[in-house]
Amino acid sequence: MSESDGTDGSAERGDTAPVTVMVVDDHPMWRDAVARDLEGAGFPVVATAGDGAEAVRRARAASPDVLVLDLNLPSLPGVEVCRELVGGAGPAPRVLVLSASGEHADVLEAVKSGATGYLVKSASPEELLDAVRRTARGEPVFTPGLAGLVLGEYRRLAVDGGEPVRGTPGEPGVPRLTDRETEVLRLVAKGLSYKQIAERLVISHRTVQNHVQNTLGKLQLHNRVELARYAIERGLDTD
Repeated sequence: MSESDGTDGSAERGDTAPVTVMVVDDHPMWRDAVARDLEGAGFPVVATAGDGAEAVRRARAASPDVLVLDLNLPSLPGVEVCRELVGGAGPAPRVLVLSASGEHADVLEAVKSGATGYLVKSASPEELLDAVRRTARGEPVFTPGLAGLVLGEYRRLAVDGGEPVRGTPGEPGVPRLTDRETEVLRLVAKGLSYKQIAERLVISHRTVQNHVQNTLGKLQLHNRVELARYAIERGLDTD
């Protein structure tokens, strides 16, 4: 796999297959406009849907790489669609929420349901395309101001003991991370992007991705947002 400048959907996967996308929104004109923007940028739109139950059925049939998902849907809310697809059996798409709501409760609920990123609908077409590219790579991407909210909530849960946490790497029964994987994990917890981590450690973007994927596999986590929470719960963001 070769690295890319991310100018189109096919390049961003780093192989010959383009990043496929599904768009879910109950407003047909908005849904069609988003789909046209994505197609025009080289992202094949393999399916669209206008309600939650339909979205689950079509996503399972089409298996998109990225699901661009509205939250306010008839028949099944967007967060439930996310839970069904990300937490269910079989390959799961990465979910980018695209919502009119910037309410903190909606953002946190979406992330807890398995969404990788969250944009409000005031985002520009360029911001949306960049967010889809980054979501396809597994990078959390948020409308400015929302990333700090999510990390802050995870820190609060860690302090308050909100949920049981997995053991620290190296403890009995917990997979051991390499020194480099631990180093990358600390920087993920501090909120750095893959590009910033690569620059900080003087390694390639692809190498950072590989370390993150290896760490996710070892710790049995699903995405980088969960990984950041895992690290924050252990105080790795303050080291």
